[in-house]
Amino acid sequence: MLRVALPNKGTLAEPAATMMREAGYRQRTDSRDLSMLDEENGVEFFYLRPKDIATYVGSGDLHLGITGADLMEESGSQVKRVIELGFGASKFRFAAPPLTENGEKWTIKHLEGKKIATSYPRLVRAHLARNRVRADIIKLDGAVEISVQLGLADAIADVVSSGRTLRQHGLVPFDEAIAESQATLIEREPRPDRPETAEIKQAKAVFTGRLQGVVYARQYLMLDYDCPNDVLEQAKRITPGMQAPTVSPLTEPGWSAVRSMVRRNIANKVMDDLAALGVRAILTSEIRSCRAVDGAQIQPYANS
Repeated sequence: MLRVALPNKGTLAEPAATMMREAGYRQRTDSRDLSMLDEENGVEFFYLRPKDIATYVGSGDLHLGITGADLMEESGSQVKRVIELGFGASKFRFAAPPLTENGEKWTIKHLEGKKIATSYPRLVRAHLARNRVRADIIKLDGAVEISVQLGLADAIADVVSSGRTLRQHGLVPFDEAIAESQATLIEREPRPDRPETAEIKQAKAVFTGRLQGVVYARQYLMLDYDCPNDVLEQAKRITPGMQAPTVSPLTEPGWSAVRSMVRRNIANKVMDDLAALGVRAILTSEIRSCRAVDGAQIQPYANS
């Protein structure tokens, strides 16, 4: 039985559960449940604090987990990334009042000798060390933004999504991002003393393949169109697909039906360019999931 950890709360929890459903896995119906068995698919899910997931996976008690890349790095556990899942994007940044006590805009050098409040002391220390800055790190478990207002810290280091919470407390982000994060599927680093069985390896491959299929399905659309044969080669260059477009002859002489995957973010431009060629009946449809994409990507055509 494959054992998988999912976030039990926070911004990653609901998107992670939605992805599991799209991948064909059952999910809990009561948010108070801490585990859920999907016997049909041979997976048991455990709903844990996002900060603890890397620790459980790294210990070998769970085979896979979904958590933020920043939380994975902060944990220091012996885990590695399997695939990035395309949701929960955020940046980890320093923030402080708009100006220093000397009326200057903040830079990382202004943090020398200052007090920095954060929930991610490991990441902050490593970043400061790379920049040869010494500062006092104050570890907090939450509500980091209020620490400057209360006089506990001079600046903070925290996850920033929209920046709304920072603005509410009179703080502005500065300097480059300490780290960038998104939801990530993680597994334990290989350990000779605790080898995985062939059954677990296969189960992990199936689970990963399903999630990869959902990730790709969210990025692409299926495009169908009727194409005059005299512009078919030009149309194929516009819609190269992952491997090659599917081309079938129509019953009307001189025409072919073409099917190809296109990136969702350029689909409308592709349709415009095809229409300009004289292509007819251009349709797009959603892709719910896919398999065997093996990390392939559709290459942009020359006019994109």
